[in-house]
Amino acid sequence: MKTARSVTILGRQISVRTSASLEKVQQIESLVNSRIHEIGAALQSGDAQLVLMLALLNITEELLDTRQEQKEYAFLEVRLRGVLEKLESA
Repeated sequence: MKTARSVTILGRQISVRTSASLEKVQQIESLVNSRIHEIGAALQSGDAQLVLMLALLNITEELLDTRQEQKEYAFLEVRLRGVLEKLESA
């Protein structure tokens, strides 16, 4: 069941509907704000839209890297199980 939650990004309060727990929503809010502040501090420009786009790209890259790692781990797990089955049957 989805619940309305309130998050504040760049000082702007936003209402979102989610099935995530309050703790998870707070973690997401904290991560997004942290990335925005990191990128904003590194840029000379105060362009909020640019900072948001760069934060979005940064977080998306991390997500894709994590998904790729999960695929690699799943592949290794399958191979490892095969090796274990061969050892057990020997």
